[in-house]
Amino acid sequence: MKRVAIALIKFYQKNVSSAKRPCCRFYPTCSSYALEAFEKHSFFKALGFSLWRILRCNPFCKGGYDPVPPVKKNRRK
Repeated sequence: MKRVAIALIKFYQKNVSSAKRPCCRFYPTCSSYALEAFEKHSFFKALGFSLWRILRCNPFCKGGYDPVPPVKKNRRK
């Protein structure tokens, strides 16, 4: 499922996003953020991060630099 999500994001970046003017309030852009999230995290965690980011990308949000959270290492002993 991660591969499909990554392929869809890359299709969006190449064909849809490049045809319209930039309007994302965040850095990296929402599609770049989602791509990085799917490359670093599990499918459902990346989906949650991506959806939360897209919901915040609106005129009422300040925006700015918002990196993908790092992967947490399990500390089991």
